[in-house]
Amino acid sequence: MREKNENKLYDMEDQQERFILVGVSLSDDDAIDSLEELNELVDTAGGSTVGRIIQNREKIHPTTYIGKGKIEEVRRMISETDATGVICDDELTPVQLKNLEDALQTVVLDRTILIMDIFAKRATTREGKLQVEMAQLKYRSTRLTGMGNVLSRLGGGIGTRGPGEKKLEIDRRRIKERLAHLKIELDDLEKNRETARNLRSRSRIPVIAIVGYTNAGKSTLLNYLTNAGVLEEDKLFATLDPTTRNYTMKNGQQVLFTDTVGFIRKLPHHLINAFRSTLEEAKYADIILHVVDISNPDADKQMHIVYETLAELGIKDKPVITAFNKQDKLETVRTVKDFRADYTVKISAKTGEGVDKLLEVIERALAEQKVLIENIFLYNEAGKIQTIRKYGQLIEEDYRENGIYVKAYVPKEIYNRLL
Repeated sequence: MREKNENKLYDMEDQQERFILVGVSLSDDDAIDSLEELNELVDTAGGSTVGRIIQNREKIHPTTYIGKGKIEEVRRMISETDATGVICDDELTPVQLKNLEDALQTVVLDRTILIMDIFAKRATTREGKLQVEMAQLKYRSTRLTGMGNVLSRLGGGIGTRGPGEKKLEIDRRRIKERLAHLKIELDDLEKNRETARNLRSRSRIPVIAIVGYTNAGKSTLLNYLTNAGVLEEDKLFATLDPTTRNYTMKNGQQVLFTDTVGFIRKLPHHLINAFRSTLEEAKYADIILHVVDISNPDADKQMHIVYETLAELGIKDKPVITAFNKQDKLETVRTVKDFRADYTVKISAKTGEGVDKLLEVIERALAEQKVLIENIFLYNEAGKIQTIRKYGQLIEEDYRENGIYVKAYVPKEIYNRLL
């Protein structure tokens, strides 16, 4: 059971906020799809959407995000729908935020603060909560003037959640002091994470990082494989804190599956930076398992965003297995290609369809990272065979007069230790 959030200013279940979503379409971008995703984010945060407005522009208005005519249209819609606020589909500058607030005389939020609010709601570990707080404080430190007006009108709810909003009148000096304290705490936690990572590295157990767009089914797959008990919910960012579980392959080899934070278009840089240590777990993995929701019409775009985010994190030159998930939701056969993947597999993490094939592909990918060893070990070297069993893939074993004949695949780094 999730512990009660003492910093939550009021319970969302008691009062659902009603928002108008506002986006800007720049020539060939996907503003309609992005606004639909923003609607899902609002639903995840506990609010509801009562109206949508998109303005076609060559560029975003530098001081008000949208033009004067659209501002009037938004103002009329606020009155007609009795909306409690407006959410813009891009990160607003401090000037844009303040000017829109003044012009509309209502709560104005942006995509960034909405995502950070969801992260604050979903974070359960100490590290996750600290990372969210750091992102919130860095974002708000440059927006104190506008945010003060926003939050005083809001009085609680979406955008005010999480440990970063204990005081609405927090000033820059206090933010700076708090950020310094957070950095010390997170540095200590990162040292612990690095220690755990080094222990895993010395154990030679391969790590498979499960990455993908939010709500692609990563947690469902981890639960199916390992009974991890991770929350599964048809909402964006249902799980936030990474989970690692041990799994034994059919050939007896042990591996570690690590579920990571889901990616999303326009993922705030404040969050990428704050969660870098968590996201970079994939950098130290042996294999990247990219889970794609094949039932989503935007699957191609979502794959592109995942690869862009991985590149931004410096995660490259790793074997990639793409699992086209949610085959059970397809009414007709759909073919999507991932030319950046080394392997592709069709699965349904919900029903288990194709998961055995996925595991075979993982075994094959791991084998390609190993060296074939064929040798006769003396009987007093039986400990080396145990090492092979634990870290490699034993293909053949035969007890002979002159020793134990072994044919196996082993990690390159321990190959020389065995001979």
